[in-house]
Amino acid sequence: MKKAGARVYTFLIFLFLYAPILVLIVYSFNDTETASRTVWGGFSLRWYRKLFEDRLILEALCNTLLIAVVSAAVSTVLGTMAAIGINSMKRLPRRIMMNITNFPMVNPEIVTGVSLMLLFVSAVRIFGGRSLGMGSLFAAHITFCLPYVILSVLPKLRQMDPNLYEAAQDLGCPPVKAFFKVVLPEITPGIVTGMIMAFTLSIDDFVISYFTSGTTQTLPIYIYSMTRKRISPEINALSTVMFAVVMVLLIIINARNARDKCERNEDFLRLENTQPKKN
Repeated sequence: MKKAGARVYTFLIFLFLYAPILVLIVYSFNDTETASRTVWGGFSLRWYRKLFEDRLILEALCNTLLIAVVSAAVSTVLGTMAAIGINSMKRLPRRIMMNITNFPMVNPEIVTGVSLMLLFVSAVRIFGGRSLGMGSLFAAHITFCLPYVILSVLPKLRQMDPNLYEAAQDLGCPPVKAFFKVVLPEITPGIVTGMIMAFTLSIDDFVISYFTSGTTQTLPIYIYSMTRKRISPEINALSTVMFAVVMVLLIIINARNARDKCERNEDFLRLENTQPKKN
């Protein structure tokens, strides 16, 4: 009885979470424009055709993807380096640095957005140059993505045997080569997780982007500007495409992880079979 109740409860939770997405996907194929959110007017791909003909939406999408890719790449490199540095610190400095790292995550986004906006405006006044735009968006997104990468890489560094790096050097491996051959493969899952998280957070961000974008429009800002009038059904089509892409990526990543796990299990069983049995 308890198991049945738990299953029903879990089903209702997932239904509550995914029902809006299913409704959005269904109505992205709706042929009726005036009642696109209430009445089914037949199956059609008109909104997908209009999506790829709308220059403003495509421009906002390109800006969003460019910012997300660059921010994820830069924050992954910097975050990995910072995680390695923090992991090598002593106890007290490490605690201080961890508190500093955690602060941007618990700080309200509106505070971060306003403070970054004031910082960028002051920098432009003092040093000159261009006003808010793509450069400020890159800097802001890298800033709030960094802590997530650091917290994704640190657990992998703590799980790794610290003697492996020293053993590689004792065997004649230079420090840089020892890092890429020994340390990097061990922390790669954490790096990949941090990069995916940074990419997702950058695409999803609205508050910080709103204060630091200037005249540059990202997709969340463009959708917000549409809410003052009426959200076009083209957004349903765009959201469906993005959801499908993310779903495919998750399937590929999970399939790869499952394959790697099976290969590790096979190697372990093969190693056990080759070991001499004790009487």
